[in-house]
Amino acid sequence: MPATPLHPIDVLLLLFDGDRVLLALREGTGFADGQWNLPSGKLEHGEDVVTAVCREGAEEVGVRLGPDDVRLAVTVHRRNDGGRGRLGLVFAAGYHPERHGEPFNNEPHKCAELAWFPAAKLPANTFPSSAAGVAAWREGRGLALSGWS
Repeated sequence: MPATPLHPIDVLLLLFDGDRVLLALREGTGFADGQWNLPSGKLEHGEDVVTAVCREGAEEVGVRLGPDDVRLAVTVHRRNDGGRGRLGLVFAAGYHPERHGEPFNNEPHKCAELAWFPAAKLPANTFPSSAAGVAAWREGRGLALSGWS
């Protein structure tokens, strides 16, 4: 009998301001440290994905987003280093400082810094699934694969 698939759900926030996107530099977590990524996290038990991405935005970068501020933009199916699949739901939100507040590093124990980057020129050390999600969003594709042959 085949093993039951395990595909944890991640939510990623693609906060954009014109042609720029906000990225966080991971540090001190033991996972993807030294890589830029979209603010993101795991879906918690009993939580819907819209609530999750709004929560992650507040927890990680201090922005106040409501359900009407985000829209599902891309699904990223990534394969991790252990060969397991993960699904990431990328929610896009246009940044409005007066409504959302100024982003700040709300998790300095997990993040070295925040920075805005042109969506077309992400840093070379951007986490692959974040880069794949931004590229798919720019190209109007609803699905991106990362780490699959």
